[in-house]
Amino acid sequence: MAAPPRPGGDGDARYRTGRAGARRWVAALVAGVLLPLPLAACGADGDADDSAAGSGIGVGSSGKDGDVRATERRQVAKGGTLRWAVEAAPTTFNVFQPDATQATERVAGAALPALFTLDAHGEPQLNRDYLRGAEVTGTEPRQTVVYKLAPRARWNDGRRISAADFRAQWKALRGKENAYWTARNAGYDRIAKVGKGEHPGEVKVVFAKPYADWRSLFTPLYPKQAMSSPDAFNDGSRTTLPASAGPFRLADGGKGGEGEKGEKGGKGKGKDKGGKGKGRERTVLERDPRWWGDRAKLERIVLTKVPRGKVSKALAKGKVDVADVGGDAARRIGSANGMGGPRRPDAAKERSRQEEAKLRAERRRKAREQLGAATAEQLGEYEVRRALDPAYTQLALNGSRGPLADVRVRRAVAHALDRRALAEQALEGTGLPDEPLGSHLRMINQDGYRDRSGAVGGEDIDAAQSLLADAGWKTGGPLAEGKPGAGGRQSGHKHGKGDGGEGGSDGGPAEPPSTAVSPQAGGRAAYRAEAEASVVRLTAAQIARVVDKPLALSAPATEQRGAILAQAAHARLAQARGSDSERSLSRARAALRTAEKVQATAAELRTLAADPAGAVRSKNGKPLALRFVLPGGKGSAQLRETGERIAQMLNDVGIRTQIKEVPGDSYFKDHIAAGDFDLALYSWPGTAFPATEARPIFAKPQPAADGSLLVEQNYARVGTDQIDQLFEQAAGELDDGRRRELMEKADTRIWAVAGSLPLYQRPQLVAVKRDLANVGAFGFATPRYQDIGRRTG
Repeated sequence: MAAPPRPGGDGDARYRTGRAGARRWVAALVAGVLLPLPLAACGADGDADDSAAGSGIGVGSSGKDGDVRATERRQVAKGGTLRWAVEAAPTTFNVFQPDATQATERVAGAALPALFTLDAHGEPQLNRDYLRGAEVTGTEPRQTVVYKLAPRARWNDGRRISAADFRAQWKALRGKENAYWTARNAGYDRIAKVGKGEHPGEVKVVFAKPYADWRSLFTPLYPKQAMSSPDAFNDGSRTTLPASAGPFRLADGGKGGEGEKGEKGGKGKGKDKGGKGKGRERTVLERDPRWWGDRAKLERIVLTKVPRGKVSKALAKGKVDVADVGGDAARRIGSANGMGGPRRPDAAKERSRQEEAKLRAERRRKAREQLGAATAEQLGEYEVRRALDPAYTQLALNGSRGPLADVRVRRAVAHALDRRALAEQALEGTGLPDEPLGSHLRMINQDGYRDRSGAVGGEDIDAAQSLLADAGWKTGGPLAEGKPGAGGRQSGHKHGKGDGGEGGSDGGPAEPPSTAVSPQAGGRAAYRAEAEASVVRLTAAQIARVVDKPLALSAPATEQRGAILAQAAHARLAQARGSDSERSLSRARAALRTAEKVQATAAELRTLAADPAGAVRSKNGKPLALRFVLPGGKGSAQLRETGERIAQMLNDVGIRTQIKEVPGDSYFKDHIAAGDFDLALYSWPGTAFPATEARPIFAKPQPAADGSLLVEQNYARVGTDQIDQLFEQAAGELDDGRRRELMEKADTRIWAVAGSLPLYQRPQLVAVKRDLANVGAFGFATPRYQDIGRRTG
């Protein structure tokens, strides 16, 4: 089969992958992801307003470290088929190719060797199904790692797993031959040689340079046939695997089989579109009789293609058993199960068992009326399992040009944000920790997590205003004449924007040498004029009319009214949470949004009253206005709501924003990767190996020979030599404690340059049939596919 054109391009995060469990870059940048995971990474259901990624789902259980209904194997029944929804069919079974998908990783996890797995805290653990041991046996003259293979470990074609498999994978991924269409070579490029160890069943890997994250290598491990040549690597695993070595194997050579069995093992109806490549609707994994470890409980796992926009319908019709969902689908499932608002599990403890049963029966009756009896009954078979997703949402500040090229302006943005309020809003009702994320390199539930956000500072309006003034953005200056911009909205923020380029017409001194700037700072992008033109320019007469309005529209009266409305809204919200009415909860949230708008208006009036000419900060006649690019579409509603709140916060310090909604399918490629933004929201996956896998996200951009900028995955385009040096040192530091110290120093410096501001760790919501065990919201943990099944009790 001829290979398709090589996918990807420089700078596209979709084509940067890492090891299983942390390799979720695609999803992360799908607006809202994640991880739309690419990542169960996203946990977003695109066919409904996902504004309640934190709106309370009231069903199932949750834990920041994962919720899979852990059950001992003896209590799990044998047999049956599990239908697992995936967003897209696999176009390859090689996870190291640029177009690998979530389904590709599911197949690899169930059918190929993972030498190390991750626990709930993101720590690598030796997998004794494949290894008796693995350790660094020496560091002089070079780091040497010896893998001791399990005696029974062999491919299902009968051949023992051996050094030949390790050697073939190293040669394919080391980056020396461009003919291999690889997505990454991190770690493999540091290996000098791979061969047999001193004893039978041993593999010896010698490194040319020390490599701390050696446990991330050779997972998954492919048979040598799949890696032996560029043709085998690029094409050989697109529709099948030459051999596998796991509890499951691809059925019918990976073509999908002839039919899908029902969840109880019965024959399903309908034609299985199990063809090749993109046409594959189902990918079938079947129990492998040659597997030497714990026998798989399930007979089959069917990875079923269900686009994000169709997940709710698939659940309502009972077509899948496991699916990542968003807030809307989670609420429907909660309603069908007779659960109430966001805090129902806690509230239920305050009632007697009889009262709770009666209350749930009434809720189920209402659900049948609202959803329809058939849909409510079907959804009642599911529960939502929740965990903190190993992915985080961040605000990216493009430091390549414009005002944000000045670190003082970026730090002012950081001081303007109430990250705690943003986290609480996004995670409300999930039962998960709603604290802001304080690290770029570790998640809250990960070993070694430390909050380093103090390097840039928390919410401090005075500090923000002082930094802006110091950067030359003054109040009261005249604005150059310009026409109102089109194609975007201002979000009610009438402060402008200007470029801080060196020696350019946009004005502003260049950043001091000690600060971090992008190599392209000072260039002027086409979108700059549009953002600046979006600022409303008020004449003195217009300002006077606003300031001289009757008392009802004066700043003090409006501020008082906003405070009263906010107090009433919070009381109403608390009451609604204790009730059983979704309508009351919705109305309370609407009242709170109204109060916030009134408070924003009061802030506007205070600015005008205090200094009419200072309604717009300016510099060299240019307003301080930032273009805030957000994805459109129903599945990104929660992200846009976060963006609106950020815009309100920036307004309080005199930073105007032009919010620009763009199509979700072009959000990353045409805007984030292209650098066509000032501010943007998107997510990155967490990783167990930050020294290696997080480095490209924060590496200092480098000028290319053709004048372009090589940014790797650093789409904020801000970095420093010191950050790069710390990552390089950490990548080669074999002492765990010392490596952790280096990563903490790097994180502190990343915060200080303020190119990326983590906001919160995303929730992971997974709809699962209630009787299923050992599957659901895995968090960081690697799934044990052989343990998944239906509970016997």
